[in-house]
Amino acid sequence: MSAPSFTRMDESTAEQWGRIGEAISDASGRVADAVLSMLRGLSGVTDGFAVDQLTHCLQTATRAQRGGADDEMVVASLCHDVGKLVSVANHPAIAAEILRPYVRDEVYWVVRVHQDFQGRHYYAYLGMDPDAREQYRGHPAYALAEQFADVWDQTSFDPDYDTLPLEHFEPLLRKVLAQPRA
Repeated sequence: MSAPSFTRMDESTAEQWGRIGEAISDASGRVADAVLSMLRGLSGVTDGFAVDQLTHCLQTATRAQRGGADDEMVVASLCHDVGKLVSVANHPAIAAEILRPYVRDEVYWVVRVHQDFQGRHYYAYLGMDPDAREQYRGHPAYALAEQFADVWDQTSFDPDYDTLPLEHFEPLLRKVLAQPRA
């Protein structure tokens, strides 16, 4: 593909944008590649836990898949902590925004608020409100967020758990992240 000849968007043409659209569509695997790279990067992050953050994400996704979660929720479980490569404090928002175009609103929301739901199990130790999830009560995805936090996420720090490898999840991740939802 030849490069567009414009140097300013306000001087561009529909034909040029058509070529750009084709190039973007052809590069759809780039998102999955980037997320896989981020996940692999988590293998060097332990932050004091019994397993590294990649293992934690793999365990969360393994539990979600074994628990009957749909494809989007399994991928969200796998990716929920990728933001920790950038900012531990803001990791839920980072992960949620990466996933947002590719998953339904409920799944996006679960990832976005998962820290406050998981906080039920440790916020009190840090002087924070362990009932922080209560601010979200009544949200249509509240039960899904509880399931994610209580059944899959907070239980996934076990070095002895039979964890599925990243290669197991890669085809599913590539499928979910292939194209933004309509």
